[in-house]
Amino acid sequence: MGCCGGPPPEGEAERPREVLQSRRNVCCTDILFLLLFLAFWGLLLYIAVFAFMQGDAKRLLHGYDSFGNTCNQKNNKPIANLSLSGRDTSGMSNVFFMRVLDPRNAMQVCVQTCPAMDINTKEEAQDFAIKNNSRLCSYDIDPKDYLKYDWTSDIGPCPKLPVYKSISFLSRCVPDPTYLISERYPTLRKFLDIIELDDIFRKCLSDIYIIWRELLVLGGISVVIAFLMVLMMRFFACIIVWLIVVLAAVGSVVGTGVLWWTYAQEHIEVTRENITHMFHIPVVGIDIQNQNAFLIFSIVATVLTVILLLLLLVMRSRISLVVALFNEAGKCLTDVPLLLIQPFWTFLILLAFFAYWLIVLAFIATLGTPLADNSRGFLSVKYNVTGFPKQFWWIHVIGLIWTSEFILACQQFVIAGSVALWYFSRQKNSMSCVICKSTCRLVLHHLGSVAFGSLIITLIKIPRYILMYLQRKCEGSQNACAKCCLKCCICCLYCLEKCVKFLNQNAYTIIAIDGNNFCSSAQKAFSILTSNVLRVIAINSVGAFVLFLGKIGVMATTCTIAVFWLKSITALHFYAIPVILICFFSFLIAHCFLSVYEMVVDALLLCFCEDCQMNDGSPGREYFMNTSLMEFVQNSSAKLDTLKRSKTRQVAKPTVEQTELQPK
Repeated sequence: MGCCGGPPPEGEAERPREVLQSRRNVCCTDILFLLLFLAFWGLLLYIAVFAFMQGDAKRLLHGYDSFGNTCNQKNNKPIANLSLSGRDTSGMSNVFFMRVLDPRNAMQVCVQTCPAMDINTKEEAQDFAIKNNSRLCSYDIDPKDYLKYDWTSDIGPCPKLPVYKSISFLSRCVPDPTYLISERYPTLRKFLDIIELDDIFRKCLSDIYIIWRELLVLGGISVVIAFLMVLMMRFFACIIVWLIVVLAAVGSVVGTGVLWWTYAQEHIEVTRENITHMFHIPVVGIDIQNQNAFLIFSIVATVLTVILLLLLLVMRSRISLVVALFNEAGKCLTDVPLLLIQPFWTFLILLAFFAYWLIVLAFIATLGTPLADNSRGFLSVKYNVTGFPKQFWWIHVIGLIWTSEFILACQQFVIAGSVALWYFSRQKNSMSCVICKSTCRLVLHHLGSVAFGSLIITLIKIPRYILMYLQRKCEGSQNACAKCCLKCCICCLYCLEKCVKFLNQNAYTIIAIDGNNFCSSAQKAFSILTSNVLRVIAINSVGAFVLFLGKIGVMATTCTIAVFWLKSITALHFYAIPVILICFFSFLIAHCFLSVYEMVVDALLLCFCEDCQMNDGSPGREYFMNTSLMEFVQNSSAKLDTLKRSKTRQVAKPTVEQTELQPK
């Protein structure tokens, strides 16, 4: 299949229609956006190379003092006008802040050991510095002379007493959290002492270390259970879906009846005994009579119940379609089981990209020319960034958003393309390398469309993140109107993002079917979705709830196995903590599996609608769908009868062509 409409390879034109899909465009789509994405990544690579050459990630990793010396480094370069720069800090692996509660404005020095106790006097500070070889004052002050200096200043050269107990975290001396709690919240500290929180935490870590092998085995069990759940969805979807529908209808009717009965009881009590009970509405802060409250609740519940029953009545055939699509999705995943592990590959790619992004960010954060600065009241180093490098960080953030969305969009396209290849094939059971074919189609023809779709999501996310940043800045503001407007804008952008993501996913399916560009495919997908809105509602309500129940089922089954297994291990202190941990991870595993199932169902719906538009069941235009889906095609009963009679007549000696065109 050549790019941009090139001639097909020899012999390809003679393949069956279901394999070639002659109505599919073979041009490369949205090349302009692919070039834009590649150009943007060229800029990201330039930023990375510049940051690697000019930045110093060691400064961020090990920390540095106020004079530009990187801690635990032998050869620090001297800085002009800073006499204490260029020092050998070997062995001094921690940064000590002279005001540990305000590190941004504090003088900082490199020390070997963080103070493991409170230091309340000069003598204690001198004793600590001599014993631990850790100077708490400026480097030019000998510990023997500590008693001569002022320890009450906020700007050095010695820290202000008392010096709080601290611990080493990421090569920084930070306040001990338990100490801060005891100082600011003594009652909470007493409570934590009573329940021995520190001891509980250590025991929990010990439990996890003891049974880490069992946790891995339970994770593997949850994978097996999730795979079995996918298979069960194929065979028991009908029972589960209709059970949910019946429970929703009966529950709504019964709940409405109970509300009306409660209102009647309140009305009788008020009429006979003249007793009025008040009901408080917390949101609006008003009190109303119980009788009136239950009357309002009953009316609202009645209206909602009537709407629900009417929807179920109108959507009953669509709900049957949900069941059929679930069955088809099960067949698709049975024939192409490797679709279930696509989220795993996506996760690995995202993990590698995030690691690269963080490394580059560390170098970007350490760019700049060191200069002497006295703005904090003492002479210290300041790294000055000017020119284009000053814009690197926000370009890097945009790269994070766009590339992440691009990777996720590639996964959606591969799954949608695999489903489309499987659906539009007469020989579904004998297909091979479906995922490879879909991936090749993506790489050779449609990377531009994926880049375009992910760019749209990026352009929606960036304003939302900016508004979220402004919202955090306005937390202390008294302008309630501005806060409300920001929240409304953030909410609207979030809803828009979800809608566009849903439309993009369906657009990728149409691209996989027709091979057209993103805009025309998105327009066609939107037209299909709006013309089949009841089917979409059924799938995204009933279907989504069924899949949620599947996730809960996987988690509950794994949890049950974990409880009986871990309970027998006597060395554990709190076996409930590992059980909670395995429940969390089993739910994530089930979500990965069943989210693929959900994407397959959504893609099958579009394939079904497209099949109905392409074909009519007549000779030469046979449906690609199975007979279970043909029942939902308008006026298809006669075609099914004809098909059955045709099968009966031809069962003795079917030809190759007839066998290929028969629905499964």
